[in-house]
Amino acid sequence: MIGGMMMGISTTMIPINIAMVLFGCFAGSLIGMLPGLGPITAVALMIPVTYGLDPATGMVLLSGVYYGAIFGGSTSSILINAPGEAATVATALDGYPLARQGHPGKALAIAAYSSFAGGTIAVILLMFFAPMLASVATSFQSADYFALMILGLTAVSAFSGRGGVLKALLMVVLGLMLATVGTDQTSGVQRYTFGSLELLDGIEFLLLAMATFALTEALMIVLKRDASSDSLNPKMIGFKSLKVTKKEFKLITPSILRSSILGFFVGVLPGAGATLGSFMSYGMERNLAPPEEQKKFGKGSLRGLAAPETGNNAASSGSFVPLLTLGIPGSGTTAVMLGALIAYGIEPGPRMFIERPDVFWGVIMSMYLGNVFLLILNLPLIPYFARLLAIPRNLMVPIILFFSLMGVYLVTFNDFDIMMMVFFCLAAMALRLMNFPMAPLLLGFILGGLMEDNLRRSLMIYDDSMSFMWERPITATINVFTIFIISLPLIRSLIARMKARRNTPLKPKRAASVL
Repeated sequence: MIGGMMMGISTTMIPINIAMVLFGCFAGSLIGMLPGLGPITAVALMIPVTYGLDPATGMVLLSGVYYGAIFGGSTSSILINAPGEAATVATALDGYPLARQGHPGKALAIAAYSSFAGGTIAVILLMFFAPMLASVATSFQSADYFALMILGLTAVSAFSGRGGVLKALLMVVLGLMLATVGTDQTSGVQRYTFGSLELLDGIEFLLLAMATFALTEALMIVLKRDASSDSLNPKMIGFKSLKVTKKEFKLITPSILRSSILGFFVGVLPGAGATLGSFMSYGMERNLAPPEEQKKFGKGSLRGLAAPETGNNAASSGSFVPLLTLGIPGSGTTAVMLGALIAYGIEPGPRMFIERPDVFWGVIMSMYLGNVFLLILNLPLIPYFARLLAIPRNLMVPIILFFSLMGVYLVTFNDFDIMMMVFFCLAAMALRLMNFPMAPLLLGFILGGLMEDNLRRSLMIYDDSMSFMWERPITATINVFTIFIISLPLIRSLIARMKARRNTPLKPKRAASVL
């Protein structure tokens, strides 16, 4: 391993590779900041650039673009509540409220620090545990993945306030229902398309995300006459606004450490990816937070911002484990990168350690350099990004509407999607006015397809019996953990009641009156 690390360092330190890491991080961050363009688009756009490059140099460039796009994707989520990538949906939950409270610089700075920490810790774990974790990833079966998806859905408790768990669950069910629209990939049967050709491929995630977050937020600003952006002085948004106090660092450091480890291990599992890593990190932090801190989640909590940003960057690094060691893409973006590797004539898998160690270790060691470059590139630009919130409301709303509509149209080139986007926006407006959370809807929609596929395979293996939920030790362990998380709020409320009874002084009994 030490020999491989030295080879990776020597490969990374070649001037052309350093330049490619820098270019990849910059291009990925820039593309990731634009609503509607995520890591998959960024990597796909860069593949033609890599054709004339050495395999190690080309993969270093694509890797830089990948985690650069994840790193930069938080900017649009925090500033205009427009998560163009599923992995940044959870970031918007606390990042956007914190920015609207007059702290856009601090929100972006915490996102940058968290992303850097998550990526760096994940690279260290990747370097030491990649071969061992590859065998763990192969031991996961469909039943385990289905249980893992249910565990991910238990994060709904993190998106609901007091008494709002039922509303969050209803939104998850609605998201699962929307995920069934389209053509069933296994049987080829059309479901809930109502004879429309435009619905054969289902509903686009970007369409739903922009409709329920960005468009709805723009209309809510108008409806509530929120003039907070009008009162934000551009002169206040300088480098001083990036300052994070020692107390705030102390608050978010445990969240960053926990989310780095959780995000990395979720990313290692093929098909889980950065999206599940960010949602599970957010849910874990809210459930572990004390009651006073829980009330801040969804309203600008620093822990609620740091956790998903750390989780999605750690998971994106973790997704390289199944790609490089097994040849299995851990996410949609690494599937595109797998195609690039095959185009180079390199077969990812266990023998890649021996046959192409320069590519394997070069990609891993370049991530250290890439994380440093991302921090250096993004921190000086944060005050300029944050000035976006100083734009008056009468200009800000049309800008959000323009980017949202054009972002969807440039991806699908379909007028029907724009009309459907408006429909979902109006429905989301009505639901938000009734205090229904939108994040559980997207979570159910994202996990719906994966859950259905893994459930179908599990039922086929176990002859249509649900015994797969408890027969495998891994599945049973995940299910026990899920039950514990679901019952955690009830346990906490019972403990609080018991403490309240102990602290309440007993009232003296009245003496019986003598007749």
